[in-house]
Amino acid sequence: MSHQMSSGTMLKIELHAHTGDDPVDRISYTTSDLIDRLADAGYDGLAITLHDRQLDIRPHLRHAARRGVVLIPGIERTIERRHVLLLNFSQAVHDVRTFADLATLKSREPGGVVVAPHPFFPAGCSLGRRALDAHASLFDAVERNAMYTASLDFNLEAERWAAAHGKPVVGAGDLHRLWQIGTTWTLVDAERRPDAICAAIAAGRVRVETRPLAWREAARTIASLVIGQLAPGLVAAGRRTESEAPAGEAQLLT
Repeated sequence: MSHQMSSGTMLKIELHAHTGDDPVDRISYTTSDLIDRLADAGYDGLAITLHDRQLDIRPHLRHAARRGVVLIPGIERTIERRHVLLLNFSQAVHDVRTFADLATLKSREPGGVVVAPHPFFPAGCSLGRRALDAHASLFDAVERNAMYTASLDFNLEAERWAAAHGKPVVGAGDLHRLWQIGTTWTLVDAERRPDAICAAIAAGRVRVETRPLAWREAARTIASLVIGQLAPGLVAAGRRTESEAPAGEAQLLT
């Protein structure tokens, strides 16, 4: 589903998502499950950003095309102990371990986009002001992460930093559970190609669509992630229920 706006055709894109292929997080749904659920929710594009592994999207391109979803190569890479989203780069992303390596990759592959995910969240993997300031030129955009409520929002500092440094803000679900779909995403003014989408992001032709989570929603997701790490068997047991729930009803599961 595309979105007509005054600036032209806008694509509904998820830029930060994990699947069962993730080598770090325990996630019950498959890449195909995620493509199907996003297509049902009207998304036009998806970047699968596993932790420190760029998924080979080629086996999924035909299915995604049938569902009308553009797949963008991606990875949530750990660089000097900080998480960074790398979109539309080659498998050379696996050689990036330092910000100097990232600078080299960007110079060799100018069609890629670097996004700062959840940079001011209170986690050791978040970039924080020091890393952002030191490497500001490497970042093309800053993420508004879906994990926030009306009264607690660590994205506000990220948005202030982005405004001060002339960087666009993109919205992303940071999906680990299917019920997270549909609270935060990015509308991108671009043609339906990964390179065009990434060029539009870098140029700031984006609009964030988002709503805060109710505390119940936030608590449910956090609890599920914690339980998923401590007791993977519980997550596996819920696989069928979560995968088969209709998109609009997934949040009602307990």
